[in-house]
Amino acid sequence: MDSAILALEDGTVFEGRSFGAPAERSGEVVFNTAITGYQEIFTDPSYTGQIVILTNPQIGNYGASASDNEAAKPYIEGLVVREFSSVTSNWRADEEAQAFLAKSAIPVVSDLDTRALVRHLRSRGVMRGVLSAIEKDGAKLVEKARSIPSMAGLDLAGRVTTPDRYHWTQTVEPCSPSEIVSASADPRFKVVAYDFGIKRNLLRRLVHSGCDVTVVPALTSADDVLALKPDGVFLSNGPGDPEPLHTQIDNVRRLIGRTPIFGICLGHQILGLALGGKTYKLKFGHRGANHPVINKITQRVEITSHNHGFAVDPDSLNTNDVELTHINLNDQTLEGFRHRREPVFCVQYHPEAAPGPHDSHYLFNDFVELMAEKKK
Repeated sequence: MDSAILALEDGTVFEGRSFGAPAERSGEVVFNTAITGYQEIFTDPSYTGQIVILTNPQIGNYGASASDNEAAKPYIEGLVVREFSSVTSNWRADEEAQAFLAKSAIPVVSDLDTRALVRHLRSRGVMRGVLSAIEKDGAKLVEKARSIPSMAGLDLAGRVTTPDRYHWTQTVEPCSPSEIVSASADPRFKVVAYDFGIKRNLLRRLVHSGCDVTVVPALTSADDVLALKPDGVFLSNGPGDPEPLHTQIDNVRRLIGRTPIFGICLGHQILGLALGGKTYKLKFGHRGANHPVINKITQRVEITSHNHGFAVDPDSLNTNDVELTHINLNDQTLEGFRHRREPVFCVQYHPEAAPGPHDSHYLFNDFVELMAEKKK
C-alpha cells in the first residue's frame, strides 16, 4: 500500500497509508466525533472545502449505500482515519467505501494517530492542510497548506447550491424491516426551501411533516420566492462563512414578516445576520452526533447532531426582537432563537440527523404549526 501525507499549516506532518484516490486535495482540517454515519458525512455539502478526521477508530466496515447519500456525490476534500476497512459487511451496501470515495477522486489517509491529531487541533484550533498521496515531501505540502484561502471570508454556498428550481417528494423511509417510521402527513403546506447546501434528509423530514417542497437556488430573490405563494420558507444548512452572503442575507431580511421562516445551521446564521446580529468563527467547531443542548422554553436537554464552524453572537442580537431559545451545554454558544413577534425561528444544530438522535424532530412540527396559524 502506498503512503499518504497530511501536512498542516503550522508545520505538523502526519504520514500514513493511502486509500481512496491517489490524489492531492487541500482544505480546512476539521474533526467529527460521531460513531456512525460516515457516508452521510462524506456527502454533506456543508463539508465543502474541508478535510475531515473521523474519531471513530474504524471506518468503512459497513460500505456505502446509495440510500444513505445526503447529496448526489461526496463533498469532503479528503478523509483522515485511524483504520480504513477494506472489508465490507452490510446487507445494505452497494459498494466498498473506498471505491465510493475513489470515484470522486477523494484521497484517504489511514494508519496514523488520529487521537494525537485531534488533540492537536483542539489545542491549536482547526487549520489549513493538504492531504496528498502524490507528493512525499512534507515540507512542500506545508508550504502549500499555508497558501490556500482561510475558511473565514469564503462564500461556498454558491459552489454547492442547485442551479435550477426543483420539486422534492421523497419522504422518510425505514432503513430496515425492523425500523418503525410513522406515516407521512398529507402535504398541506407549500414550502420553498433555499438550497445553501441542503441535505436530503432535511427535505425528507419536511415532506414527512406535511410539506409540499420546492427547492430554489441560493440567490433566488425574495420577490421570486413570494411569487410562488409559499406557506413558509425554509433556510438550509451549507458550507463556508455566513458573513459574505450579502444577497442571501438581504433576501431573508425582506422575507421576515411576510411568511413563516425556519432556519437550520447556515440558515440560522443567515437569520441572525438578517436581524442585525454578528457571527464569529469557533476555535475548532462543533461536529458530532451527541452534543447536549438545553431548550430554554421547555427546560429539556436534547442530544443533537452538529456540523458548524461559525456561531451567532448572542450579545449582538436585539433581545427586544429576539428570544434566545437553545444553548449548547458544552460551551454555552447560541444554538437557537425565535422572533418575539414574527413567525420566525431557527436552530444551529441538525434536527434531521440521520443517523443520529431524534430528540429534535419536534421542530419540523413546530414549523408546520406556525404555517397553520398563519393560514388562519
